[in-house]
Amino acid sequence: MSAMTGPQMDRTTPVFAIAVAAELAEMHPQTLRQYDRIGLVSPQRTRGNTRRYSLRDVEQLREVGRLSAEGLSLEGIRRVLELEDRVQHLETRVRELERALSDELLNRPGRRVFAAGSEGEVFTLSRGTRVRRSTEMVVWHPGD
Repeated sequence: MSAMTGPQMDRTTPVFAIAVAAELAEMHPQTLRQYDRIGLVSPQRTRGNTRRYSLRDVEQLREVGRLSAEGLSLEGIRRVLELEDRVQHLETRVRELERALSDELLNRPGRRVFAAGSEGEVFTLSRGTRVRRSTEMVVWHPGD
């Protein structure tokens, strides 16, 4: 990476002016303004108070268009988007909790460790215990 590299962009980075976002969403810019006014899809604002849409905003606008074409009211669409955001948030939280639980189980004092004996038997060891290895020598004679 060079020293000229700027901040990383992702799908939530506001980069599109309203005309570009409208074209990407296949909508009229006035429709985007209306959706912003009613809080359906609210882009971020620049210091000059102009709208800047992210790729995520454009995806939401396309979803609004799809749901509208299926006959949902704007209030119904708002609720669907709200619930989809909630599901995404909860899925992220579940992944975080699963990672935390996994880390806790791996680092918990006294967790079980298993070992196998020379005859294939399995037994439990305390954490930090080493298996005593046998130093016996077995000589095999073919035909015995």
